[in-house]
Amino acid sequence: MRPQDILMPVAAGLCCKPGGFHIDPVRPVERAVITHGHSDHARPGHGAVLATQETLDMMRLRYGDHFAGTTQAIGYGEAIKLGDVTVEFHPAGHVLGSAQIAVARGGIRIVASGDYKDAPDPTCAPFEVVPCDVFITEATFGLPVFRHGSAADEVKKLLASVALFPERAHLVGAYSLGKAQRVIALLREAGYDAPIYLHGAMEKITHYYQSRGVALGELRPVRGMKKADLAGTVTLAPPSATSDIWTRRFPDPVTAFASGWMRVRARARQRGVELPLVISDHADWDGLTATIDATGAGEIWVTHGQEDALVHWCKTRGLAARPLDLVGYGDEDEGETTSSEDGEA
Repeated sequence: MRPQDILMPVAAGLCCKPGGFHIDPVRPVERAVITHGHSDHARPGHGAVLATQETLDMMRLRYGDHFAGTTQAIGYGEAIKLGDVTVEFHPAGHVLGSAQIAVARGGIRIVASGDYKDAPDPTCAPFEVVPCDVFITEATFGLPVFRHGSAADEVKKLLASVALFPERAHLVGAYSLGKAQRVIALLREAGYDAPIYLHGAMEKITHYYQSRGVALGELRPVRGMKKADLAGTVTLAPPSATSDIWTRRFPDPVTAFASGWMRVRARARQRGVELPLVISDHADWDGLTATIDATGAGEIWVTHGQEDALVHWCKTRGLAARPLDLVGYGDEDEGETTSSEDGEA
């Protein structure tokens, strides 16, 4: 039994032939196993979907009740037999409900990480190292230049700016699933207890987080607010909204953007970001390499991101490594699709 007999990359994504399913397929398939709710991993139209309850709920919020033929929820640490393989879900620390998927057969265990981070996050279960023979890692920030630092320190920068410019509104661009809620929770941990305002595209998912017991304090919709009343406030919005006509409702707004890409100053300048905040829901270079070491895997498959650098690093450590060259996965921080921005703000 070889690992590639258990999982292999195909046009639709990662295919498990002996289990009869695909992991995070990019096109409709008969049976899909989904790592998390971001739209580049969780797509509608599959015959059957297996995922955590939170991921299923987020797909339902985004795509409607009939996003798949049938659905099945699975909890962390729960094992299920699919065909000739055993599948088990473990926390990925990426967003609420995100999971790594362990697939085992014939004494070989492969872990498909999906997107993950090893940094603390008050809004989701922490990343869990899963010992395995083959580890499939993302490489969104798979270059040594990407070292994210402390998210709490970045939030302190935001609060310092709010204190410095009480006459201005602060608009924080953040992906509406995961990043926005994490930024809000970090603001609360830092002692900020004023109401936080939400763009319309943020409301459903953020209220869902609250329904799952994530404490986010007082939240208000920004729609209907008078311009003058938004001075000194903080508003969360999808990244694309912070650079369009929507911002005219705010008094002299300070535009911030919470993303690991803000480590690259040219990216901040290109987007017209006045206050870059290096806050990422993906592992940085140190997180990626430490996780690879911790799994004890002798073989590493690298996907979506800076594959070559991480493959090279693995090989210098004596590990077998290869890029998977999967297509259809992007960094969700770069913007949002229209489907996730619908709703007035």
